This record gives sequence, structure tokens and C-alpha cells, in this order.
Amino acid sequence: MSLRSRVIWVGMVALLGGMLAYSSFFTEQQRLDSEWIPDKGINLGLDLQGGIHWLLRIDTDTALRQELDKYMGDLEQLFEAQGITPQRLVLNDSLQIELGGVGRPELDRLLADNFENLEVSEGAGVLLLSLTDDWARFTIDRGVSQAVEVISDRVDDGGIKEPVVAAQGADRILVQLAGDVDPKRARGWLSTTTFLEFYHVIDAAQNSELLRAKYPEGFPEANKIVVSRSDLGDEVFAYLVGGRPILTGDMLRDARVGFDRRNRPLVQFEWDNEGTALFREYSGKNIGNVMAIVIDGKVLSAPTIQDRIGRNGQITGAFSQQDAADLAMGLRSGSLPIPLVIEEERTVGPALGQDSIDQGLRSIMIGLLLVLGFMAFYYRSSGVLANVALVLNIVLVLGAMSFAGATLTLPGMAGLVLTVGMAVDANVIIFEHIREEIRSGKVIRTAVEEGFRRSRLTILDANITTLLTALILYYFGRGPIQGFGVTLSIGIISSVFCALIVTRLLVDLAMARSTEALKF
Repeated sequence: MSLRSRVIWVGMVALLGGMLAYSSFFTEQQRLDSEWIPDKGINLGLDLQGGIHWLLRIDTDTALRQELDKYMGDLEQLFEAQGITPQRLVLNDSLQIELGGVGRPELDRLLADNFENLEVSEGAGVLLLSLTDDWARFTIDRGVSQAVEVISDRVDDGGIKEPVVAAQGADRILVQLAGDVDPKRARGWLSTTTFLEFYHVIDAAQNSELLRAKYPEGFPEANKIVVSRSDLGDEVFAYLVGGRPILTGDMLRDARVGFDRRNRPLVQFEWDNEGTALFREYSGKNIGNVMAIVIDGKVLSAPTIQDRIGRNGQITGAFSQQDAADLAMGLRSGSLPIPLVIEEERTVGPALGQDSIDQGLRSIMIGLLLVLGFMAFYYRSSGVLANVALVLNIVLVLGAMSFAGATLTLPGMAGLVLTVGMAVDANVIIFEHIREEIRSGKVIRTAVEEGFRRSRLTILDANITTLLTALILYYFGRGPIQGFGVTLSIGIISSVFCALIVTRLLVDLAMARSTEALKF
């Protein structure tokens, strides 16, 4: 490639990098309002712009109990298919079974053939079924993975940029939300499971005590009470419903905010094909009956079915527009399978984040000035050329991070400082090889050619191994560690480009004017 072609190519790269880096010095709103500033810029992490840090723990007891509850339903279906009527089948800490005339060998055979993830023990005249250790561990791991996915969907839907949501240890989840986040609203994304259920209403009363009084001999085991509550938590109405829901939110295709004729917010939803078929069949058979709409165990409304209902429906209540938006978001993202407990909560204020930015910029500037001064003093005119490549290197790193929408954290700023040192290191290797060639008696053009050739493999070897380490940090790390890996990876690639391409171009341009003025 000719010298002129290289100048044009590197100039275009530098111009593009400069434009992208320039955008990061403006706020998001300023970038969006301006026609000349690129919309993308560097996102600041939690430690630089403030935000919320949570360490959550899933309720493992509830997770295991829910799994046993599923097996209880499967057992009931199996016993019904086999013509077995259990004298006792209840769920406490384990499944308790008393089958009367059915012998233990026959029961062991049924369980072994159909429930390999359950283990059997004896206690107080009954058989106790519990999850095997491997399946209990799998249940908890699955619950953590599902919770991470649901929380990620919710915070993304809530407009949070570059959130950190990741499993931490066996049963914990790390959540970091950077920026101006309403803590109360964000906490609602974590504390509400947003589990939607539709129940057939059997009976109702003003409260649960009056409802129980109607049934002095007790409710059938398959039924239960659900209640609607006021904002203060007081019971408003109680409903006796079937033990299992007609439909659940797992069958929803979409949910969004709408408004009724009085412009009051409501939530409109749409079923998938399976939910549509079930809803149409149930509503067609129960015209005139009451159906309870339950979210997270609380009755939001209990409408009377007026006609057959198909794919679409709506949930009404005393919603504010924000409440309706959060409810729709929770329904879209799916239900949290397991309740979460906030074990650790920290809030980083914007002032503390700005102080971190100021200190980080100060350290970068001091390090940069020291390096520039050393290079100019020790390598003279060639050192000045290396300084130009070094400044361009920083511009390209910032531009690449802006283009990628990467998040800059405090460790990421440390990675930027490290990038400056690594870029200078590459130039030192090149210049020292050139000095060796000059001392051996070669003319400067030959010395430059040999110096860059001999340095190329050394620079690539050192930087590729560091790049692999940075990629591992990015892939396995979370939060600040990941931010460090991102900045370091981009910095390594940019440093190699500037050392082998930009510095060589500047040296060739200087030699094209006068080899006498170029000093190593």
C-alpha cells in the first residue's frame, strides 16, 4: 500500500474515532437533540454515575416445596389412573402418603417407574417422599436461572441501560442498576412475583371469617380462600375458589397499558393459542358465574362472565398509570418462579460517582503527561511521533467504546491507564530494535524496516496473551470486573494498531521529508 493510501486510511479511522469519542462528552439528551452529535456514547457504570446494588437470595424452601407440589399433582393423577384411593396425601415439609391396602413393594414399584427424582422414607406410620439431593440442587439452580432471566427482562423493560443481573454462588443473584433509578419502583420489580391466575369462584363473603362460618365442617381439600385487600392491607372481600387455577400467566402472549372510557388506566392482555382455547371453553360454559383474577395471591377483580371470551381480555383496578405499566411489564416478562429476599442493598449517590470520575480522569491525565514527557525526552523526535500515536490510541479506545455502547466503570478507567502504558511499551520495543540496527551500522531506512519487522512478533505475542486474559475477565466476570475486561480488550487492539500501523506511518512521513531530522 502506498504512503498516500495509508495516510487516507488512517486519517479516516482517526476522524471516525474522534467523532465517536466526541459524543461521549455530552449527555444522552444532548446527543439525541443534536443532528451533528452521534446518538451513541459511553455508558457510565454504577460506581461512576450512582445507582443501586442488590444481592438477592432465592427462597430455597419455597422452591423445593413448589417442586414437591408439582409431584403431588402428578401422584394424584397416577393414583387415579391406577384406581388407587389414598387415605392420606398431604404436603408439609415432604409428601406424606398413606395408601391403606396398597403394599410397600407395589408403591415402591410405582414410584421407581414414574418418579425417579423422589426418595422414600418412613415416619409415624406414613411414607415420606422428598426430592433426591441431585434433583433438589437442580431445582434451586433452575430457579436461579429463571429468576435471572425474569429480572433481566423487567429491568430492560423498565428502561435501565446496561444492567448487571447475574447468578452469584449457589442461590444468590447480583443486581446492579446504574443511573437515576427510583428505589421504590425498582424494589417492586424484585419483590413481586407478578404471577397471574384465573380461578373459578365457588362462594364469596365480606371476609374470610364469614366465609369459613358458612362451612362449619370445613372446605373440601381441593378448595381455598383468596381475598382482595385495601391499600392498608385490610380484607375487602373473600372468595372460595377451586384449588387449581383455570389459566395462569404462563399462557400470556402480551400485556400492555390501556384506558377505559373514563380514561382510567387498565391492563390489556392477550393469550397464546393454548390459553385462548382454554379461556374460550371455560367462559362459554360459565356464563353468569364469577371468576377471580388473582395476581401474587391478591384478588384484583372478580368479574361476572357475561359472554364467551376469546384471545383478549383486560384487568381493571384502582391503578395509577405507573402501576398499570409495572403490572403489564411484570406480566410480559413472566412470573418470578421463587420469592426473592434482599440480603444486601447499597445506594451509590451521583456525587460519589462524580468524585470517582474526577479522580479517575486526574490519574489518567497525570499518567499520560508523565509518559508523553518521558517519550519526548528519551527518544526525541521519534518519541514525539509516538506521543501522537498514543493520543490517537486513547481517542480510538473512547470512540470504540462509544460505538459499542460499552459501560465504563472505575476499574475500566484503570484499564484505560493500563492501555496507555502498554501502548508506550510497544513503541519502546520498536525504537530499541531500531537503535540496535543503527548501532550495527545500517542506514536509517533499513534500520526502521528491520526494527518494525523484528518487533512485530514480540508485540503481537505479548498483546494476544493479554487479550485472551481480558476476554476471560469479560466472559466470566461481572460488574466492575467485566468493565475492566471490556476496556482492556478494546485498548489492546487499539494499541497494536497504533504501534504497528500509525507509528510506522508517522515515521515514514518523517523520513519522506528528511531522515536527518528523525532521531531515535
